[in-house]
Amino acid sequence: MSIWGKLTGAAAGFLFGGGPIGAVIGAATGHILFDREEEEVDPRNPGVAFTIAIIALSGKMAKADGEVVDAEIDAFERIFQVPPGERANVRRMFDLARQDVAGFEAYAGQIGRMFRGNPAMLEDILDGLFEIAKADGNLHPAEERFLETVADVFGFAPNEFRRIRASHFGAPEGDPYSILGLTPDASEVEVKQTYRMLVRENHPDRLIARGVPEEFVRLATDKLAIINVAYEKVKREQGFI
Repeated sequence: MSIWGKLTGAAAGFLFGGGPIGAVIGAATGHILFDREEEEVDPRNPGVAFTIAIIALSGKMAKADGEVVDAEIDAFERIFQVPPGERANVRRMFDLARQDVAGFEAYAGQIGRMFRGNPAMLEDILDGLFEIAKADGNLHPAEERFLETVADVFGFAPNEFRRIRASHFGAPEGDPYSILGLTPDASEVEVKQTYRMLVRENHPDRLIARGVPEEFVRLATDKLAIINVAYEKVKREQGFI
């Protein structure tokens, strides 16, 4: 079932209750939000939560460099393949969120709590934000700071952020270890364990099970190809099979 048919209306407001995301949805749809404490999202059915969360943060992301260009908005609609009947509702939420960057940490904090215990979903959200950031062919320093702060709020360590960044913009000086989130002194066991974990988390079947939009499956496939190339380079460098 398409998540877009469930995106707007009182059900969405009830799902998120108060907080910054609830405020955006309430203003965009005109519905009264129910006063409800935040709850952890069921990882077996995260679609609606995932979509609304990234609309809110994507709007802030697009404003991070001081301006919102058509390429960034187009990237958002491409990633989520917004159906014509929902575009007006989605645009209202997106436009409200992108009025300024202020308060994005609160959005990130609420999303982090929604998906606590589900770092793979949080990484999917970061991947989507990176796609929007690079839509104009350039990663602005303000955008990078935005993304780094969001990653920190989500609970990712600095090496994990560098790994995610490298999967989108390439490793510094072709360093394959950064793509795996490791350093050159990592042991063979560490390399193999990390590689298996990354392959598992980026396998298309896992993303489909997480309920993310179809475009994210393609992004994960591209990401997996980069991970495989980096792993082969490390194997050759360290001389193991």
